[in-house]
Amino acid sequence: MAKTNFDYLKDIDNNLYEMMVDAERLYRGEFFEQCMGQTRRFGEHLCRNVLGSNRTSEVTFDEMLSTLKDKSNHSEEEKEFIEDLYFLKKQGNISVHSGSVEKDATTALECLQRAFEAGLNYSVFYKKADSDILKLRYDVELLITGNPSKQSLSDKYIEAKEQAQKTSNPKKKTTKKTQKPKPQVTSMNSVPRKNGISAFWIVVGVFMIIAMITLIYLLV
Repeated sequence: MAKTNFDYLKDIDNNLYEMMVDAERLYRGEFFEQCMGQTRRFGEHLCRNVLGSNRTSEVTFDEMLSTLKDKSNHSEEEKEFIEDLYFLKKQGNISVHSGSVEKDATTALECLQRAFEAGLNYSVFYKKADSDILKLRYDVELLITGNPSKQSLSDKYIEAKEQAQKTSNPKKKTTKKTQKPKPQVTSMNSVPRKNGISAFWIVVGVFMIIAMITLIYLLV
């Protein structure tokens, strides 16, 4: 059988392991709503197992969660565990009672990741498994291909960061060479003064004579 993200559960609780193998198979087949319904089922079984003898008249998942919350020791791990179970319950209920089929791959993937984290906490803090499994991280490439990712999470982060920097920095524009300014001429040649009467004043004089003759003619 191909590797899965939930192989750590195989020797701890084979029933829970089989549930999540089915959930990942449903995701790969793009049956996202069914995948979310399966993770909800997984969460309910986790809750029932953790309550154990503390469970009395609780029947529904919601009732069991309320009891589990009341009996919590308020540690950070238990707080995260209960939050993950509430998320699985909510999204599972939405997917089951939805009037239309919505291919919500993003939410289905988050359900798988939450189930993965809840399963780790259950294994270590309730089944006393080796705490080293808390170092495990959900591998999306393993989910899709059945093969573990060759890159570590830190390598993927660095690669994504470098790619983001490349796309955010625009190409440098090539600037045209600016022409050197021409040197200013500091010496000025004096313009020789013209002698005689210019044409402008000759024309003005002619018009004045005509105007005077016209005026004298009108007065006579």
